[in-house]
Amino acid sequence: MKANNTKGDRSFPFLRVNERETKPRKRGLTEIRGPYYSVVGRRYLEDLFEMMGTYVDSLKFAGGSFTLMSPQTVRDIVDLCHKHDVLVSTGGFVERVLAQDGGAVRQYVTECKKLDFDIVEISAGFVSIPTDDWLRLIELVRKSGMKAKPEVGIQFGAGGATAAAELEAEGTRDPSWAITQAKRFLDAGAEIIMIESEGITENVDPWRTDVPARLIDEIGTEKLMFEAADPDVFAWYIKNYGAEVNLFVDHSQIVQLECLRAGIWGTKSLWGRVVTYKESR
Repeated sequence: MKANNTKGDRSFPFLRVNERETKPRKRGLTEIRGPYYSVVGRRYLEDLFEMMGTYVDSLKFAGGSFTLMSPQTVRDIVDLCHKHDVLVSTGGFVERVLAQDGGAVRQYVTECKKLDFDIVEISAGFVSIPTDDWLRLIELVRKSGMKAKPEVGIQFGAGGATAAAELEAEGTRDPSWAITQAKRFLDAGAEIIMIESEGITENVDPWRTDVPARLIDEIGTEKLMFEAADPDVFAWYIKNYGAEVNLFVDHSQIVQLECLRAGIWGTKSLWGRVVTYKESR
């Protein structure tokens, strides 16, 4: 049974909340992390979707965890997601595949399609590849019938919970590079860009709040999804960019995030201050 959040189908319908667009949404997207830091299997997801499925737009496998599961286990998770109108993303594992030969990349994309993935995330936190190669990857994914979601950021060596000291030694890119890359990827057919948190709001002090500001100013919020797998981070995005900013969070944080989006609860700086406005028809 699909969860929903129309006024007549939620408890306490007389209380005002920031009503969400129905899926498939174009803004206020929430992607949750699937199995990696904790076991997130079909039974766990059944409970999660029964309670909060209407607020989840996509689920992302992390760290290539699906390569350690049987095909049937992966299909069970994918099918359950689709039952609840939740898209399924590979996460950025393609950069590990890129370390092999080019034939492995084509096989990887073919297998993703065979397992009914919807999104192939294309990241390069650990590797360096030419922009034209990124564009060819986007084209390959799109021709295979899946959505390409490139990930860009400013931190060299981002990903895999690398220690802050190691990342600091690697250094960061100029934000203009990330903006230029994102624009080229959108022009090539990517529908949305994932923004890597490391170097912006993760493993950096102080936060580089200028980076999301520049990205949003140049590209707009609807074409960007920000990695925010920490409550302080997603609260900051909502405080500064509103309830309908696109966010990637951990599966364990979906209830807390949605309470903030709905404006029903929050920290001292957000309590009662998160509102939206919809035209009356």
